[in-house]
Amino acid sequence: MTHNPISTPISLSHLFRLRRDERWMMLAVALLLVALNALTIIHYYGVFTPITDHYWNLFVGKFHISGFDPISYYVVSNWDARYNVYRHPLLAFMMWVPYLLNQALMWMTGINCALFIMSAIQVAAAWYAFLFLYRLLVEVMGLARTDARLLSFFLYSFAFVMVTAMVPDHFVLSLCVLLFVLYYSGLLITRRLQMSLPAAIVLFVVTAGISLNNGLKVFLSGLVVNGRRFFRPKFLLLAVVVPALVIWVGARYEYHYLVAPGENARHAAIAQKRAEQKREAQLKAQQPSPAQPAPVAAKPKPKHQPKKGKPFMQGEFMRWSDKTSPRVASVVENLFGESIQLHPDYLLQDQSRFRPMIIEYRWAVNYVVEAIIAALFLAGIWMGRRNRLLWLCLSWFGLDMLLHVGIGFGLNEIYIMTAHWIFVIPVAMAALLARPTRWRPLCRGVIVALTLWLYAYNGYHIVKYMLC
Repeated sequence: MTHNPISTPISLSHLFRLRRDERWMMLAVALLLVALNALTIIHYYGVFTPITDHYWNLFVGKFHISGFDPISYYVVSNWDARYNVYRHPLLAFMMWVPYLLNQALMWMTGINCALFIMSAIQVAAAWYAFLFLYRLLVEVMGLARTDARLLSFFLYSFAFVMVTAMVPDHFVLSLCVLLFVLYYSGLLITRRLQMSLPAAIVLFVVTAGISLNNGLKVFLSGLVVNGRRFFRPKFLLLAVVVPALVIWVGARYEYHYLVAPGENARHAAIAQKRAEQKREAQLKAQQPSPAQPAPVAAKPKPKHQPKKGKPFMQGEFMRWSDKTSPRVASVVENLFGESIQLHPDYLLQDQSRFRPMIIEYRWAVNYVVEAIIAALFLAGIWMGRRNRLLWLCLSWFGLDMLLHVGIGFGLNEIYIMTAHWIFVIPVAMAALLARPTRWRPLCRGVIVALTLWLYAYNGYHIVKYMLC
């Protein structure tokens, strides 16, 4: 007896339990993710494992992978609400148990195990993200399992999906929860079910707790899944307005009671140190000094490329906007460039330190690969133009493009936000492989070739950076 797909309920055990036919595939994924994180451990083991009293300066001063933040290393080593609480309101609390685990491991091993704990979290999050994408492609988009495996591994060949899976920033957690929301929403759509009030609240709290702007994507999911029922007063009030207010008010209190005291103390210490240095300089100036040789004229400093454009206006959030940085070059070289294929020049360098905002590839083949992926992406959108799940993906994509390309939030290093949107590419391409058209074998062959190229190209550059 088969179940009716329209009335079959969705159980959490069904969503998270590994199935027999997925085991070999997910073993391969685990090996890939462990290898990537092993590179990070090897690269930073000697620097980050000693126990010290100055973790913040250690991690922030020594961790340099393409602008990602090592704040999680610090929080797991010496718990404190050091994330930006308005962007990541609950992330520090999510790291409380890993912090306790690290304290126990420090006591037993005599070294700081934050590097290993965060790597375990990163592997688990990226592993489940892969699983959710694969199941979404099979159960919602209707792909054959072979094609779903291909597109899932294709996503994980992208440069900043691989890098995101091996750095301690919040983006790999976002990738996991966003793909879960997408998978869950897709199941609701295919089974003609509504997103319940408790589910909407939990999904919003978790996604917004990790990164506030991702909570907006849960609202878009509720709108696409529930349709006009989304605007019913009860759902709108209890699933949208109240959780948003609670998260925002909670972030304000978190800042006032947990963040502000530490910030004030640090600012006071800096001001005191500067005052002492000023007094020392004044005393030194009053003392007679022996004759000094004439100073040598300093060489003019090289012209510095601006790291970030001018904001649209000043304010708590709009000061992070950018109205002057070039949009077209950013899309070509960073959004669809660096996110998918690493630039060998300034390889994985931090844009706030050394890397220019815009870098061109050395070889034309990189632009050819980028153009092919963009063409397949657009073709997939056209082929899946009546698919509700794809429209949900595109609404998320449009939100990110409005924030990053339109308003300019993070435009100077837009590639580090790759995990928030890049999965829309394989989901759109799934529409090309779902229908038995005469173009399907050609599309499949092109995607196989692209996947092999990206693993070889990006893998080589990541290993080169991490081991040299």
